[in-house]
Amino acid sequence: MTDDLQSLHADIAFLKSVAQDGRSAPLMGGSILVAAGAIFGLASLAHWLVMSGRVPASPWTYPVIWLTATAVFLGAVTIARRRFGQTKNQTGANRATGMAWQGVGWTIFTLWGAIAIVCWRTHSTIPTLLLPSIILALYGMAWMVAAAMTGRTWIWITALGSYAAALLLAQVSVTSAVFLVFAAAMVLLALVPGLVLVRQSRAAA
Repeated sequence: MTDDLQSLHADIAFLKSVAQDGRSAPLMGGSILVAAGAIFGLASLAHWLVMSGRVPASPWTYPVIWLTATAVFLGAVTIARRRFGQTKNQTGANRATGMAWQGVGWTIFTLWGAIAIVCWRTHSTIPTLLLPSIILALYGMAWMVAAAMTGRTWIWITALGSYAAALLLAQVSVTSAVFLVFAAAMVLLALVPGLVLVRQSRAAA
């Protein structure tokens, strides 16, 4: 019984220290969010320009746009991670939030592959209509983890905004406007919050 109580106290102390770290230390990874918002926001805008007929192009333009954006983003992530390895702000809150965003990335990649298989098997592109909503819903989940670890109101608002954007994207998913809305969502829910985190991190440094 004594050992169980000591273990419980140790667990509580650990959770308390994680929470205190999250409220005192700045969250890292803002530069990755800035890159995601800028790169995929521009890719989505380019997709909309082609899809709406404003820029003439072949059907192969779409995969070129997104594969190029993905390659550029992965390069940006690699550079950012090297910089994170040199920082001293690796708190429990940062590790938990980092794992949440890493999970989002792998989940998006896996779902993209699964949807591609479904499209191939059904000879239909309809399943792709869900991708923008799925991405924003996953962003909402990661922002909720960040909000829970830091207790910051603006991050809670960003999380709720991500969920609201996912529903809005579903509403416009059958129109070309979906990619214009998605571009705006990436700016508002990734690029702008990322800039805030970068600024806070620099101020703390």
